[in-house]
Parts: sequence; C-alpha cells; structure tokens
Amino acid sequence: MKTIKVKEIMIPLSEYATVNQAANFYEAVLSLEEAQKKFDGLYRHRAILVLDDEGHAVGKIGQDDLIRGLEPGNKQIEDLKRPSYSGFTSSYIKSVIQKYHLWEAPLEEICKKAAEIKVKDLMHTPAEGETVDEEATLNEAIHQLILARHQSLLVTREGKIVGIFRMTDVFHRICEAVKVCKF
Repeated sequence: MKTIKVKEIMIPLSEYATVNQAANFYEAVLSLEEAQKKFDGLYRHRAILVLDDEGHAVGKIGQDDLIRGLEPGNKQIEDLKRPSYSGFTSSYIKSVIQKYHLWEAPLEEICKKAAEIKVKDLMHTPAEGETVDEEATLNEAIHQLILARHQSLLVTREGKIVGIFRMTDVFHRICEAVKVCKF
C-alpha cells in the first residue's frame, strides 16, 4: 500500500457532486441526487463539494450538514461539534432539544427552508488535517483518516482541491486485498 498514491483512489472533482456556494438547499439536494444517478462507483456520494464563482472547491457539505441546516436552532448550540458531544446520553440530548426547541416542526416548512437556506451557510471549510496531497501514499492517507476520525479528505494539487478521498473507497480496496489472500 505504500506505492499506491491517493490520486489513484480519489474521486476527481469532475465526477463528484458539486454546487456553487451561492446555491440554496434545494439546489444542493438536486446536485447530490443527480451525481448519485451518474456515479458508476461502488459507493454513492454522501457529500457535496462546494465551488466558488471561479469553479474552485472551497468546502463541502455532508448529509449531516444538510439535515442540521434544516433546524436554525442548531446555530444556538455553539459547541455542537465538540468531541465530547460524541458521548451524549439520551437524557442530555432530550434536555438540549427542549431547551432550544429543536426539531419541533422540522418538515412543516421544508419547502420554504429549502429555498431560503444558502449553501455557504451550511458548508464546512476544510481545516488543517482535512486535506491530503494527491501524491501522498495510501499508507499516509489511511493514517490521516483513522487518527483524525474523518470519513473523507479533500485531495489537493498545488494547494487546489481536485477531488475527494473517501473512507468507503479505502475500505473497499482493503476488502478486495483480503479476499485474494490464501488462508
């Protein structure tokens, strides 16, 4: 696995779901749906890469970002992405829902929300450690995914995002390698 490069496994930007940062929630959903129909790979897209007006990728939106965006009250909970929240108890979650009146009517006004919510307000801009160079080895990239607990990394070439490197594709490669073993 040391000789395999990230660029051999990544999904290029041209084959992935993309949307302009000025688009709305509705347009993002359509983009993801359309990309899933066209994609001939094993695992469907679960995120959308966000492009600026020049067509450069500047971030991504995951399915969780889209769902979280439907509830404006989530913005009131500043520490929602803190690692310590991964161990929520059900009673704590219920208390937060009640305190901030979350998800009281998530779908009643979904059409209005889908038109008003902007991609730029939902997107996640990659931080250090969430990108990997296309020339990095598979070994390096796997360690980066695992240690940082990411489901994907944005792939760069000369500082520009050119694709996405997904845990699901790595897992598929590992499964294929194991299946050819003679036990």
